[in-house]
Amino acid sequence: MANNPNKLSTFDDDQFDELNFNDCWNQIGVMGDGSCGELKTVIHCRNCNVYSAAGRSLLERYASSEYLEEWTNILAEASADQMGVGEGTLVRNTDTLSVIIFRLGNERLALPVNILQEVTHPQVIHSVPHRTNSIFVGLINIRGETLLCISLRNLLGLEATETVKASIINPERLIVAGQQDQKWVFPVDEIHGIYRFHLSEFKEAPVVITKASEAYTKGVVTWQDQRLNFLDSELLFYTLNHKVF
Repeated sequence: MANNPNKLSTFDDDQFDELNFNDCWNQIGVMGDGSCGELKTVIHCRNCNVYSAAGRSLLERYASSEYLEEWTNILAEASADQMGVGEGTLVRNTDTLSVIIFRLGNERLALPVNILQEVTHPQVIHSVPHRTNSIFVGLINIRGETLLCISLRNLLGLEATETVKASIINPERLIVAGQQDQKWVFPVDEIHGIYRFHLSEFKEAPVVITKASEAYTKGVVTWQDQRLNFLDSELLFYTLNHKVF
């Protein structure tokens, strides 16, 4: 190994090309013939100051104009994807809302993604004596954390059939939603995925409320020619906090 560890501390692209051609670790180091006298002390080239200095210098090199131009174009394209172009103006996608769409029985519903913690496979639900009821199903373990499992179907007053009753016990998926200090688990029949809608696509909830599900509806949006109830997560969690605790 070379005796001057600072020799390779800085160099330009031409020097780096020369370094690749005359790199000592590939010549006399562990990847070469192993004749370097420093190996007795450092054992491996990666422990040598020369090798470390070469690595730092690679990261400290000035970027070429071609490299800067390439990444400028990449970032410009990425920025364009996140911003719509209006008539001479840029319209940011803050006018959109991402939701997770899921199915309960025959109903398709949506919740805002910002309250979504995770979607997971079914787990064993443990009933709580004298506390379990039509809304509070029981306790469930999610990644070592004991959470409250809620029947969103019963809370929303959706029609219950024998198939629906069975799906509460054996759901297809579990949605974990809420904040870090308060999470809830909802068994659902199907997860359709996460979709983004423009705020203008959301229509006001019906004025005449005939079902509990519509009482929790913040807005209505059309997805794949189907009417979706976008649920009011704040009202939902507020109700759960008062009904369960």
